[in-house]
Amino acid sequence: MVPAAGSAADPRLLVRQGGLKGYWNEFMRRVKGGELGSLPVIVALIIIWIVFWALNSTFLSAQNLSNLSQQIVGTGMIALGVVFVLLLGEIDLSVGSVSGLAAAVFAVSSVNNGMNQWLALLLALATGAGTGLIQGFFFAKIGVPAFVVTLAGNLFWNGLMLNILGANGTVNLPNDGNVAKLYNTFYGQVAVAYSVAAIAVALYAVVAWVGRARRVKARVPAQPVGEIAVRTVALAIVAFGAAYVFNQYKGLPLAPLIFLIFIVIGDFILRRTVYGRRIFAVGGSIEAARRAGISVPFVRITVFTICGFMAAVGGLFLAGQIESASQTSGGGNLLMNSIAAAVIGGTSLFGGRGKTWSALLGALVIGSIQSGMNIQGLSNSIQYMITGAVLLAAVVIDSVARRTQRASGRA
Repeated sequence: MVPAAGSAADPRLLVRQGGLKGYWNEFMRRVKGGELGSLPVIVALIIIWIVFWALNSTFLSAQNLSNLSQQIVGTGMIALGVVFVLLLGEIDLSVGSVSGLAAAVFAVSSVNNGMNQWLALLLALATGAGTGLIQGFFFAKIGVPAFVVTLAGNLFWNGLMLNILGANGTVNLPNDGNVAKLYNTFYGQVAVAYSVAAIAVALYAVVAWVGRARRVKARVPAQPVGEIAVRTVALAIVAFGAAYVFNQYKGLPLAPLIFLIFIVIGDFILRRTVYGRRIFAVGGSIEAARRAGISVPFVRITVFTICGFMAAVGGLFLAGQIESASQTSGGGNLLMNSIAAAVIGGTSLFGGRGKTWSALLGALVIGSIQSGMNIQGLSNSIQYMITGAVLLAAVVIDSVARRTQRASGRA
């Protein structure tokens, strides 16, 4: 059913016109309404890759792309937790320190105190979740602004990390330990990478088809079969292309595979569960969420707990990358890169809009800039300036999109 011209019906309930013209009209409607989605960051990523490939063909070599996929995991995991906080319209300035604290807890527990490595791993993850729980409590229950709470946490958790590491300040991790293996493991068999790609494509197709069947049964607009087929083919090209690239080097790396699993789980939580919808509701309008019966303090506390947990996961991967935990763990530009990755990837700083895939896209953009600059032998100062410019561009696009949505009555 298509409403008459001038109707105020929600455009999301309209049946799209068939054919290429229908897709084009839908695309233009979204652009005019400020719904750019991931398009800007995907275009930016393609441009970055083309530029660096033109400057040095080794940038798109199998070895460099494989290394890039591993190097973004630590920052990407932390950015994934930041996405949840940004959806509330808040910020967490402690994720860098929390990641370092988790790495220190694991290293000291397993290496210095002889604790079983898997128990030490669970303790480190619980430490990260605990820091988020504490900060979320002060924010949601006491009413201290998240900026202040997490800024104080940034200092406190960093000091606690230094205290745990002790006078030596550095604890080396065994290269055959579980954390190092999580980062350094490769599956060299050619069939493994292709099998994972096939499973991913098959799962997407099944989920998309089941979702369409449910919507058809409920007599609401559903994706056309042709669109599902096109999306499945596009995913297959990307998945099998990545598998081919990985097999040209050492095979499928475990770290980015785990990262993708976390992203899919996070995406399911946000888009397919009541809890996820409540996060978007609180980020969109706190007062409206309260009137709808949503426990705003509960959502806030759990979101900050998730962020702390993901910071710990990222910290462990970063520790596995360098096979140590030290006084510099969680420091440097890690905090800024983690927040920048979430924002650059398309998550709004104003709350209520974003996806877990933003962490992957943003981390890829930042990691690609760093990798390309390193190949060209440029200094860190240039990297910082370019990353800052990209971050500013992402925020500008987000601000313009929100203004466009308000003008079109869809904010």
